[in-house]
Amino acid sequence: MLPTVCVSSPGSWALREPDCHHDGKQTSWKCGFVRTIIQHPCLRHDPKGPGKARMLKKIQICLCFFFVSGILYEISLLSGCFFSYMPMSKHFLTPEQVLNLGKSIIFLETTERLEPPPLVSCSVESAARIYQDRPIILFMKGLTNNTALDLNSSYAAFSLLSSMKNVFIFPLQMETVFQGTPLLQWYNQVVPEQEKNWIHVSSNASRLALIWKYGGIYMDTDVISIRPIPEESFLAAQKSQFSSNGIFGFPAHHKFIWDCMENFVLKYNGNIWGNQGPFLMTRMLKAICNLTDFKGTEDHSCQNISFLNPQRFYPIPYPAWGRYYKVWDKSPNFNHSYALHLWNFMNHNRKAVVAGSNTLAEKLYKAYCPTTYEDLIQNAELRDFTRTENAA
Repeated sequence: MLPTVCVSSPGSWALREPDCHHDGKQTSWKCGFVRTIIQHPCLRHDPKGPGKARMLKKIQICLCFFFVSGILYEISLLSGCFFSYMPMSKHFLTPEQVLNLGKSIIFLETTERLEPPPLVSCSVESAARIYQDRPIILFMKGLTNNTALDLNSSYAAFSLLSSMKNVFIFPLQMETVFQGTPLLQWYNQVVPEQEKNWIHVSSNASRLALIWKYGGIYMDTDVISIRPIPEESFLAAQKSQFSSNGIFGFPAHHKFIWDCMENFVLKYNGNIWGNQGPFLMTRMLKAICNLTDFKGTEDHSCQNISFLNPQRFYPIPYPAWGRYYKVWDKSPNFNHSYALHLWNFMNHNRKAVVAGSNTLAEKLYKAYCPTTYEDLIQNAELRDFTRTENAA
């Protein structure tokens, strides 16, 4: 049985040993404490004395009452401690064990890349800070069970993210992910080498399967979280009457996601970018809802699915994505946003955050992923400068 940690409130961590073993060789701190007091009371007594025996009986009953009350109290706190594992035990957990805890925030890396770039690290770190009581999971296709521990010391971003208490990094094993979904047959028939947009298509499929099987929120790895999303079942509008699939959330086994997976296979065309992604979400939403234009910052709702205003995640639309890497006279407050999509797909020139540039993106890094900013931006530039000086 694995050692676990429970948090009764975000940010508070305490080691807990496993519950009492059936063989009696090991007990939890609570079971051992109670048994010690009951079996070895501090009071010295004469077993023949009826008065003392009654007193001992009362003490035992009181202790049992307090023990049961403590158990009931902890059960009432489960919503705040359902996932919390210390880093020492993270290496022994499987993806299913973490995902089954529910309410995960899921990120995917479907390339073979093993070193998360600063934007990916910022996305994961910001989510870990905003959702401190939820597991944050990064699935990486290039990762295997054999390389996980080696990467922890080889790559700065990998080590940084692994050290965060509620961040878990697992290999992305697509065949396992697609088991029990309509996508498995498609996956077994498709030839990735012949697919024009395989990295995107495989990511679109994986996010649907994971959210359907386990529930939670999916986010692209270029999304910076700035405040909690209050909805459980939601899609993010990229603009009026058009849904993105870069951020969405649903409980496990939601019919809408199952229908999306079926339509993914039925209408599959990997040559059209987005056909299995935002266009899929949009056509499936239009099939059950009468979509209208947004007015102001209102959200829409249909069939118990919230269709969130573009201001929630896309206050800067994709044609203006470059504004994230510009200096603003007055930075926007993003008061109506839950997270910000930085449109990395549009960043063909690979603009990056530079320390001291005072761009909007740099300010976002400082505010929402300060560890990434310090370790991967400031310190990286310092290391590069030192190497240059030494070489000279």
